[in-house]
Amino acid sequence: MKRRGIVDFLFIFPTAFAFLMVIIVPFFMGIYYAMTDWDGVKTVLNWVGFKNFTGMFSEPQFIYSFQITLLYTVINIVLVNIAGFLMSLLATSRVKGRNFYRAGFFVPNLIGGIVLGYIWQFMFNNVFVDMGKAMGLAAFQTSFIARKETVIWAMSVVNTWQYAGYIMMIYVASIQSIPDSVMEAANVDGANYITRVFKIMMPMMASAFTITIFLTLTNSFKQFDLNATLTNGGPAMLYMGKAVRASQLLAMDIYRTANQFNLMAPAQAKAVVFFVVLVVFSLVQVYLNKRREVEA
Repeated sequence: MKRRGIVDFLFIFPTAFAFLMVIIVPFFMGIYYAMTDWDGVKTVLNWVGFKNFTGMFSEPQFIYSFQITLLYTVINIVLVNIAGFLMSLLATSRVKGRNFYRAGFFVPNLIGGIVLGYIWQFMFNNVFVDMGKAMGLAAFQTSFIARKETVIWAMSVVNTWQYAGYIMMIYVASIQSIPDSVMEAANVDGANYITRVFKIMMPMMASAFTITIFLTLTNSFKQFDLNATLTNGGPAMLYMGKAVRASQLLAMDIYRTANQFNLMAPAQAKAVVFFVVLVVFSLVQVYLNKRREVEA
């Protein structure tokens, strides 16, 4: 047993050591740096306590970014999961060419966020605008990503187009695990397709919904590459009497604080708050969905 324990330790050690040095140690160092006047260069640091944490809550841009990130996350959770679930129903139906649909729906997920952002930026700024002018549609004659009222919705549509196919595959696997005998019995009993979906299929897919909502939540909250390439945080707008970027999500706000304004310690403080908020939201979501699984 002792020898077995040594062997197990030797196998686990490389991964555990890498996790410790890359994740755990930098995390606690980040908390320390957030409480100093660290500028990314100097080694002699002055302790400032919670000054960096309290200061961020007086920044209009940070407050707005926090609020818009929550809105963006909620929109994505709804759109991505509805689209993914509907596509999974089509991909698992008896329709001809369902395997082609599965592949086609999943392909956008293979496109990187940076490339995707530039492609859709061209679509919004040129293709849709030209179509709107040609067809006389006033709503399309101004780019959706150039308007503060529509930019977040435009970003959500692009994210849904990319990510729904990935979520679909999780739903497909869950649907295929449901015994055919259950669905056939419900059909014999006279339940129509809609009733079978809502009363039988969805309750039996509770664990899949827990996973997909968690993935959508974390993916949306951490969104950066699409935000940077599609809108770069724009357009500008007024908030609390100050000019802010209308689509600058939290991850991008942290990036700009550190790299554009060279405020390393305040950016690190924002990153710590970002981490805590994301963990809290994720744990609450998983707890509520697990509780629903038990009730189902």
